[in-house]
Amino acid sequence: MIKVDSLTHDYGHGRGVFDVSFEVSGGETLGFLGPNGAGKSTTMRHLMGFSKPQKGSLSISGLDCTGKSSEIMKTVGYLPGEVALPEGLSGRQFIKMMQDMRGIKNEKRTSELLERFELDPSGSVKRMSIGEKRKLAVVTAFMSDPDILLLDEPTSGLDPLMQEVFIDFIREEKGRGKTILLSSHIFAEVEALCDRIAIIKEGRLVSTVDAADIRHGLHNIMTVGFENQKDFNEFGKAGLDFKLRDRKTLKCSVIVDDEDINKFISAVKKFRLKSFDEHSVTLEEYFMHFYKKEKSFGGVSYA
Repeated sequence: MIKVDSLTHDYGHGRGVFDVSFEVSGGETLGFLGPNGAGKSTTMRHLMGFSKPQKGSLSISGLDCTGKSSEIMKTVGYLPGEVALPEGLSGRQFIKMMQDMRGIKNEKRTSELLERFELDPSGSVKRMSIGEKRKLAVVTAFMSDPDILLLDEPTSGLDPLMQEVFIDFIREEKGRGKTILLSSHIFAEVEALCDRIAIIKEGRLVSTVDAADIRHGLHNIMTVGFENQKDFNEFGKAGLDFKLRDRKTLKCSVIVDDEDINKFISAVKKFRLKSFDEHSVTLEEYFMHFYKKEKSFGGVSYA
Protein backbone atom coordinates (compact mmCIF):
# COMPACT_ATOMS: atom_id res chain seq x y z
CA MET A 1 0.00 0.00 0.00
CA ILE A 2 2.93 2.34 0.77
CA LYS A 3 6.24 1.87 -1.02
CA VAL A 4 9.44 3.91 -0.74
CA ASP A 5 12.25 2.78 -3.04
CA SER A 6 15.77 4.25 -2.74
CA LEU A 7 14.48 7.70 -1.75
CA THR A 8 17.30 10.23 -1.77
CA HIS A 9 17.14 13.99 -1.29
CA ASP A 10 20.37 15.65 -0.18
CA TYR A 11 19.88 19.15 1.23
CA GLY A 12 23.59 19.51 1.95
CA HIS A 13 25.61 19.55 5.17
CA GLY A 14 24.50 16.00 5.95
CA ARG A 15 20.81 16.90 5.95
CA GLY A 16 18.22 14.92 4.01
CA VAL A 17 17.38 11.28 3.34
CA PHE A 18 19.69 8.81 1.65
CA ASP A 19 18.71 5.60 -0.15
CA VAL A 20 15.68 4.99 2.10
CA SER A 21 13.57 1.95 1.17
CA PHE A 22 10.63 0.34 2.96
CA GLU A 23 7.10 -0.93 2.36
CA VAL A 24 3.92 -0.94 4.43
CA SER A 25 1.48 -3.74 3.63
CA GLY A 26 -2.28 -3.40 3.74
CA GLY A 27 -3.56 -3.37 7.32
CA GLU A 28 -0.06 -2.98 8.76
CA THR A 29 1.26 -0.24 11.03
CA LEU A 30 4.92 0.63 10.52
CA GLY A 31 6.63 2.76 13.14
CA PHE A 32 9.21 5.22 11.82
CA LEU A 33 11.44 5.81 14.83
CA GLY A 34 14.10 8.48 15.15
CA PRO A 35 14.92 11.81 16.83
CA ASN A 36 14.04 15.20 15.39
CA GLY A 37 16.04 15.86 12.24
CA ALA A 38 16.58 12.19 11.40
CA GLY A 39 14.55 12.36 8.16
CA LYS A 40 11.08 11.20 9.25
CA SER A 41 9.17 14.34 8.24
CA THR A 42 11.19 14.66 5.04
CA THR A 43 10.08 11.17 4.02
CA MET A 44 6.45 11.99 4.89
CA ARG A 45 6.52 15.17 2.79
CA HIS A 46 7.85 13.21 -0.18
CA LEU A 47 5.06 10.65 0.24
CA MET A 48 2.51 13.47 0.14
CA GLY A 49 4.13 14.89 -2.99
CA PHE A 50 5.19 18.15 -1.32
CA SER A 51 8.82 17.47 -2.29
CA LYS A 52 10.31 15.79 -5.34
CA PRO A 53 13.03 13.16 -4.79
CA GLN A 54 16.43 13.61 -6.39
CA LYS A 55 16.60 9.84 -6.70
CA GLY A 56 14.23 6.93 -6.12
CA SER A 57 10.46 6.63 -6.17
CA LEU A 58 7.47 6.59 -3.83
CA SER A 59 3.94 5.26 -4.31
CA ILE A 60 0.72 4.91 -2.35
CA SER A 61 -1.89 2.41 -3.55
CA GLY A 62 0.10 2.12 -6.76
CA LEU A 63 -0.06 5.87 -7.43
CA ASP A 64 3.20 7.73 -7.97
CA CYS A 65 3.55 10.24 -5.13
CA THR A 66 5.23 12.84 -7.34
CA GLY A 67 2.93 12.72 -10.36
CA LYS A 68 -0.36 11.85 -8.63
CA SER A 69 -0.07 13.91 -5.46
CA SER A 70 -3.48 15.59 -5.88
CA GLU A 71 -5.22 12.21 -6.07
CA ILE A 72 -3.26 10.90 -3.09
CA MET A 73 -4.16 13.92 -0.96
CA LYS A 74 -7.85 13.13 -1.44
CA THR A 75 -7.55 9.53 -0.27
CA VAL A 76 -4.88 9.63 2.45
CA GLY A 77 -5.23 10.93 5.99
CA TYR A 78 -2.16 13.07 6.67
CA LEU A 79 -1.25 14.51 10.04
CA PRO A 80 1.83 16.75 9.73
CA GLY A 81 4.44 17.05 12.43
CA GLU A 82 4.16 20.83 12.52
CA VAL A 83 0.62 22.14 12.35
CA ALA A 84 0.25 25.43 10.46
CA LEU A 85 -3.38 26.58 10.21
CA PRO A 86 -4.91 29.71 8.61
CA GLU A 87 -5.41 32.11 11.51
CA GLY A 88 -8.23 34.08 9.89
CA LEU A 89 -10.71 31.19 10.25
CA SER A 90 -12.58 29.60 13.09
CA GLY A 91 -12.07 25.92 13.75
CA ARG A 92 -15.45 25.17 12.21
CA GLN A 93 -14.64 27.19 9.09
CA PHE A 94 -11.34 25.35 8.70
CA ILE A 95 -13.13 21.99 8.95
CA LYS A 96 -15.65 23.12 6.33
CA MET A 97 -12.84 24.25 4.03
CA MET A 98 -11.13 20.86 4.30
CA GLN A 99 -14.44 19.05 3.76
CA ASP A 100 -15.05 21.01 0.56
CA MET A 101 -11.52 20.37 -0.70
CA ARG A 102 -11.88 16.62 -0.21
CA GLY A 103 -15.54 16.32 -1.09
CA ILE A 104 -16.45 14.97 2.36
CA LYS A 105 -20.06 14.86 3.46
CA ASN A 106 -19.71 12.63 6.55
CA GLU A 107 -20.86 15.03 9.28
CA LYS A 108 -21.54 12.16 11.68
CA ARG A 109 -17.90 11.05 11.55
CA THR A 110 -16.69 14.62 12.05
CA SER A 111 -18.98 15.15 15.04
CA GLU A 112 -17.82 11.88 16.62
CA LEU A 113 -14.19 12.95 16.28
CA LEU A 114 -14.85 16.39 17.78
CA GLU A 115 -16.56 14.78 20.74
CA ARG A 116 -13.91 12.11 21.20
CA PHE A 117 -11.04 14.60 21.19
CA GLU A 118 -12.99 17.13 23.24
CA LEU A 119 -12.62 19.97 20.78
CA ASP A 120 -14.90 22.99 20.48
CA PRO A 121 -14.32 24.24 16.90
CA SER A 122 -16.28 27.46 17.27
CA GLY A 123 -13.30 29.51 18.43
CA SER A 124 -10.74 31.32 16.31
CA VAL A 125 -7.81 29.21 15.13
CA LYS A 126 -5.52 32.11 16.05
CA ARG A 127 -6.52 31.88 19.70
CA MET A 128 -6.27 28.10 19.95
CA SER A 129 -3.58 26.50 22.09
CA ILE A 130 -1.00 24.18 20.54
CA GLY A 131 -2.98 21.20 21.84
CA GLU A 132 -6.24 22.49 20.35
CA LYS A 133 -4.58 23.06 16.99
CA ARG A 134 -3.19 19.52 17.09
CA LYS A 135 -6.66 18.12 17.87
CA LEU A 136 -8.13 20.13 14.98
CA ALA A 137 -5.49 18.63 12.67
CA VAL A 138 -6.36 15.15 13.98
CA VAL A 139 -10.06 15.68 13.23
CA THR A 140 -9.41 16.87 9.67
CA ALA A 141 -6.97 14.01 9.01
CA PHE A 142 -9.47 11.34 10.05
CA MET A 143 -12.85 12.82 9.13
CA SER A 144 -12.87 11.29 5.64
CA ASP A 145 -12.31 7.83 7.23
CA PRO A 146 -9.30 7.12 4.96
CA ASP A 147 -7.88 3.63 4.59
CA ILE A 148 -4.27 4.91 4.59
CA LEU A 149 -2.83 7.18 7.28
CA LEU A 150 0.45 9.09 7.40
CA LEU A 151 0.94 10.29 10.97
CA ASP A 152 3.98 12.45 11.69
CA GLU A 153 4.64 12.82 15.44
CA PRO A 154 0.86 12.56 15.98
CA THR A 155 0.73 13.11 19.76
CA SER A 156 3.06 16.13 19.77
CA GLY A 157 1.34 18.94 21.65
CA LEU A 158 -1.33 16.72 23.22
CA ASP A 159 -1.49 16.44 27.01
CA PRO A 160 -0.88 12.96 28.53
CA LEU A 161 -4.59 12.16 28.90
CA MET A 162 -5.34 13.11 25.30
CA GLN A 163 -2.31 11.11 24.15
CA GLU A 164 -3.94 8.03 25.66
CA VAL A 165 -7.21 8.88 23.90
CA PHE A 166 -5.34 9.11 20.61
CA ILE A 167 -3.49 5.81 21.14
CA ASP A 168 -6.76 4.03 21.93
CA PHE A 169 -8.29 5.56 18.80
CA ILE A 170 -5.42 4.35 16.59
CA ARG A 171 -5.77 0.85 18.06
CA GLU A 172 -9.40 0.90 16.91
CA GLU A 173 -8.38 2.13 13.45
CA LYS A 174 -5.85 -0.72 13.25
CA GLY A 175 -8.63 -3.13 14.16
CA ARG A 176 -10.60 -1.81 11.20
CA GLY A 177 -7.74 -2.73 8.87
CA LYS A 178 -6.23 0.70 8.27
CA THR A 179 -2.72 0.95 6.80
CA ILE A 180 -0.61 3.31 8.90
CA LEU A 181 2.84 4.87 8.73
CA LEU A 182 3.51 6.48 12.09
CA SER A 183 6.65 8.50 12.75
CA SER A 184 7.64 9.19 16.33
CA HIS A 185 10.49 9.58 18.80
CA ILE A 186 8.39 8.20 21.68
CA PHE A 187 9.29 4.57 22.40
CA ALA A 188 6.10 3.69 24.31
CA GLU A 189 3.92 5.07 21.52
CA VAL A 190 5.70 3.06 18.85
CA GLU A 191 5.71 -0.14 20.90
CA ALA A 192 2.01 0.20 21.69
CA LEU A 193 0.83 0.71 18.12
CA CYS A 194 3.22 -0.72 15.56
CA ASP A 195 3.60 -4.13 13.90
CA ARG A 196 7.10 -3.34 12.64
CA ILE A 197 9.56 -0.61 13.54
CA ALA A 198 12.07 1.07 11.20
CA ILE A 199 14.87 3.01 12.88
CA ILE A 200 16.27 5.99 10.97
CA LYS A 201 19.53 7.79 11.77
CA GLU A 202 20.90 10.81 9.93
CA GLY A 203 18.64 10.16 6.94
CA ARG A 204 19.42 6.45 6.61
CA LEU A 205 17.48 3.39 7.72
CA VAL A 206 19.71 1.41 10.07
CA SER A 207 17.35 -1.38 11.19
CA THR A 208 13.83 -2.76 10.80
CA VAL A 209 12.46 -5.08 13.49
CA ASP A 210 9.19 -6.83 14.31
CA ALA A 211 7.38 -5.36 17.31
CA ALA A 212 6.67 -8.90 18.53
CA ASP A 213 10.40 -9.49 18.83
CA ILE A 214 10.72 -6.34 20.92
CA ARG A 215 7.99 -7.44 23.29
CA HIS A 216 9.77 -10.76 23.81
CA GLY A 217 13.19 -9.09 24.05
CA LEU A 218 15.30 -8.30 21.00
CA HIS A 219 18.37 -9.70 22.66
CA ASN A 220 19.25 -11.22 25.99
CA ILE A 221 22.20 -9.83 27.91
CA MET A 222 23.82 -12.34 30.26
CA THR A 223 26.07 -10.82 32.93
CA VAL A 224 28.42 -13.28 34.64
CA GLY A 225 30.82 -12.59 37.48
CA PHE A 226 33.98 -14.63 38.06
CA GLU A 227 35.86 -15.53 41.23
CA ASN A 228 39.34 -14.83 39.85
CA GLN A 229 41.21 -12.88 37.18
CA LYS A 230 42.32 -16.01 35.34
CA ASP A 231 38.76 -17.22 34.66
CA PHE A 232 37.74 -13.70 33.66
CA ASN A 233 40.55 -13.54 31.10
CA GLU A 234 39.92 -17.05 29.74
CA PHE A 235 36.19 -16.39 29.29
CA GLY A 236 37.10 -13.32 27.25
CA LYS A 237 38.61 -15.64 24.63
CA ALA A 238 35.35 -17.56 24.09
CA GLY A 239 34.42 -15.69 20.88
CA LEU A 240 31.14 -14.36 22.26
CA ASP A 241 29.48 -10.99 21.58
CA PHE A 242 30.68 -8.99 24.58
CA LYS A 243 28.90 -5.76 25.49
CA LEU A 244 30.99 -5.03 28.58
CA ARG A 245 34.03 -6.44 30.38
CA ASP A 246 34.75 -4.92 33.80
CA ARG A 247 38.23 -5.75 35.10
CA LYS A 248 37.49 -4.30 38.56
CA THR A 249 34.42 -6.40 39.32
CA LEU A 250 35.46 -9.34 37.09
CA LYS A 251 32.08 -9.20 35.33
CA CYS A 252 31.30 -9.74 31.64
CA SER A 253 28.06 -8.82 29.86
CA VAL A 254 27.37 -10.93 26.78
CA ILE A 255 24.69 -10.42 24.11
CA VAL A 256 23.06 -13.81 23.54
CA ASP A 257 20.48 -14.31 20.80
CA ASP A 258 18.34 -17.45 20.89
CA GLU A 259 20.49 -19.21 18.29
CA ASP A 260 23.63 -18.56 20.36
CA ILE A 261 22.40 -19.88 23.71
CA ASN A 262 24.12 -23.28 23.38
CA LYS A 263 27.42 -21.60 22.53
CA PHE A 264 27.10 -19.40 25.61
CA ILE A 265 26.30 -22.34 27.90
CA SER A 266 29.22 -24.35 26.53
CA ALA A 267 31.57 -21.47 27.24
CA VAL A 268 30.35 -20.52 30.70
CA LYS A 269 30.03 -24.03 32.19
CA LYS A 270 33.83 -24.37 32.23
CA PHE A 271 34.11 -21.81 35.03
CA ARG A 272 33.00 -21.32 38.62
CA LEU A 273 30.73 -18.27 38.67
CA LYS A 274 30.36 -15.78 41.46
CA SER A 275 27.18 -14.21 40.01
CA PHE A 276 24.78 -14.50 37.08
CA ASP A 277 22.08 -12.16 35.78
CA GLU A 278 19.85 -12.14 32.67
CA HIS A 279 18.37 -8.99 31.09
CA SER A 280 16.22 -8.58 27.95
CA VAL A 281 17.09 -5.63 25.70
CA THR A 282 14.29 -3.07 25.37
CA LEU A 283 13.42 -1.04 22.27
CA GLU A 284 15.04 2.01 23.86
CA GLU A 285 18.29 0.13 24.51
CA TYR A 286 18.28 -1.30 20.98
CA PHE A 287 17.65 2.17 19.55
CA MET A 288 20.45 3.73 21.61
CA HIS A 289 22.85 1.10 20.27
CA PHE A 290 22.68 2.94 16.94
CA TYR A 291 22.95 6.40 18.45
CA LYS A 292 25.64 6.02 21.11
CA LYS A 293 28.87 4.36 20.09
CA GLU A 294 29.80 3.66 23.68
CA LYS A 295 26.73 1.42 23.91
CA SER A 296 27.47 -0.45 20.70
CA PHE A 297 26.45 -4.09 20.85
CA GLY A 298 29.06 -4.95 18.27
CA GLY A 299 32.07 -3.76 20.25
CA VAL A 300 33.50 -4.29 23.70
CA SER A 301 33.49 -1.59 26.35
CA TYR A 302 36.01 -1.86 29.15
CA ALA A 303 35.39 -0.26 32.53
